[in-house]
Amino acid sequence: MNQRRRLTGIVTSNRMMKTVVVEIARTYKHPLYHKVVHARQTIKAHDELGCAIGDKVMVVECAPMSKEKTWMVQSILKREGKTLDVAEEAVE
Repeated sequence: MNQRRRLTGIVTSNRMMKTVVVEIARTYKHPLYHKVVHARQTIKAHDELGCAIGDKVMVVECAPMSKEKTWMVQSILKREGKTLDVAEEAVE
């Protein structure tokens, strides 16, 4: 394996072509106040695998593909999302 950073997160949006928005959540203890802090970060990642909203994915650093895309979906760890067609049928 190479030395690129890998993060795990949940897909929150897949409306763009070949791009998904992934929310990375991390928990750490504040160094001075020793309080547990919950931090969230959203990143845009290149998606060739066809992720759906709610999927748990692993993203990996890559060379910049655009102004905001410097991450790529490496694998889908857990499929949770529903396809857009199923969601539309439920509304009707």
